[in-house]
Amino acid sequence: MSDAALGITRSILGQPWHWRRASADMAAENLAPDDLVTQLLLARGVTRDDLDRQRTPTLRGFMPDPSLFRDMEAAAARLADAVERQEAVTIFGDYDVDGATSAALLVRLLRGLGLPAGAYIPDRLMEGYGPSGAALVKIGEAGSKLVVTVDCGAQAFEAIAEANASGVEVIVVDHHQCATTLPAALALVNPNRLDEAPDAAIHGNLAAVGVAFLLGAALLRTLRARGFFATRDEPALIDLLDLVALGTVADVARLTGFNRALVTQGLKVMARRGNTGLAALMDAARLTKPPTASDMGFALGPRINAGGRVGKSDLGVRLLTTSDPQEAADISQELNRLNEERRAIEAGVLDEAMTASTACANAPVAIVAGQGWHPGVIGIVAGRLKERMHRPAIVIALDDAGIGKGSGRSISGVDLGAAILAAKESGLLVAGGGHAMAAGLTVDADKVDALGAFLNDRLAADVERASGDKALLIDAVLAPRGISPLWCDAIESAGPYGAGWPAPRVATGPVRIVEASIVGTDHVRLIVSGDDGGRFKAVAFRSAETELGQTLLHARGGRKLWLAGRAKRDDWGSRPAAELHLEDAAWAD
Repeated sequence: MSDAALGITRSILGQPWHWRRASADMAAENLAPDDLVTQLLLARGVTRDDLDRQRTPTLRGFMPDPSLFRDMEAAAARLADAVERQEAVTIFGDYDVDGATSAALLVRLLRGLGLPAGAYIPDRLMEGYGPSGAALVKIGEAGSKLVVTVDCGAQAFEAIAEANASGVEVIVVDHHQCATTLPAALALVNPNRLDEAPDAAIHGNLAAVGVAFLLGAALLRTLRARGFFATRDEPALIDLLDLVALGTVADVARLTGFNRALVTQGLKVMARRGNTGLAALMDAARLTKPPTASDMGFALGPRINAGGRVGKSDLGVRLLTTSDPQEAADISQELNRLNEERRAIEAGVLDEAMTASTACANAPVAIVAGQGWHPGVIGIVAGRLKERMHRPAIVIALDDAGIGKGSGRSISGVDLGAAILAAKESGLLVAGGGHAMAAGLTVDADKVDALGAFLNDRLAADVERASGDKALLIDAVLAPRGISPLWCDAIESAGPYGAGWPAPRVATGPVRIVEASIVGTDHVRLIVSGDDGGRFKAVAFRSAETELGQTLLHARGGRKLWLAGRAKRDDWGSRPAAELHLEDAAWAD
């Protein structure tokens, strides 16, 4: 690690500031846009001989051969048979955005091939996560003898065995971590299979919708080889990239490699508004400009999730597969309403979870449980706890029958999904699984304490190592006048930004706080001024009660500060401006 950026070894949040890469300590506003993008790419691990490919991430440059993945050819062949025979096929999806987009992608593709495929999304409260034997048998009795599970199924041993016994064939398309043994599915396509070849396993960061996209490509290739398109048009798989981008960003998949190409190209497709449901949802979210990755993560994704969290679980996939503008508008408005309801429920559970977390303030993993908590918001609350406590967090909703539904979120360097899978194999969980950064579980109430002890013991060293490496990484230092729309526009060509490909973080100052106030829900809003005459707005979200927020609120007109955060374009006023979304601050004198 290089020397401390700007000499800051301990900020207000108690952490050092480091340059993201050794040569990044430059005045970025003096760089030409191409040079700036080069520096940003290099700081994110791009090698110089790969710069051209990474500047414009395309499918041609990053897409792997679908045949690399185990069972892909078998899955594609079986689906091709179904298309040629006009068999009934049902796509069984999870109730979150990744599940909804994965299901919608395959439904739309199969319908484009002339097959009237349907979707089945389980009810979160009544059925829980993943396929059950009862649901699969019911689907078979309704006429679908072929079911494709998406974003679930990697751990569905009993359900798939029951489906097989009833004559229902199951193809699993998933990305969650697998056990050493696999369910007896007709095919199980998952880059996180333990027996996956290295050149396929490197794509383990794909969201399920990315795996579904690859299956779609393999299916079209199989049909093409069979001469299926000799007398009919081939569907344009690329037109479904808007769904892939949305599911990838909403599932917080790492935006590197193939994922970055999927999202880059998917944003272009989404901007054309060809998907009737997505267009209606953008209208409901008041997105009038071409969408960004941030819009998908903070505006579109939460609305689709709201259906599975507190409403009807199938609303998302219905929205994403409809071609009826009125139906799309109606569903979008309902999702808007449910999202507001979700926010209110989340706020109540978060307050109680924060109070409960004091009992595990010093534990490596924050595990809290509460009677009557709504299971639809526990994943979001776990994410909030993780952000505030800087450690993995698991939130468990206990019901009257003594069963707990839990959701966890982790920090970089701590594989929570593997730990949950180990807890399941140790007999501590009824069910559980996930990936490195997120996991879900079902646990008996009387085993919550034992689960906590198991996870704390297993993950303590990893959490300590990750926490010890904590530092705020700075891409560039800007003079206060440099916080401008010009800077914001210049950095966009190095995006899209998200998990694994962080938006540039800048340090600026020294500045004095001119105005400081609390706005919205615990947000601290500042107006700051620099010695160069630069003046801009800064916002520290959800920080009013934190050490950072309190320091900023009481520093008006006093000592100078260095500020660090993400510069964002602000088009609300009469002319374009920029504001800084604050993440940390440090005294300048």
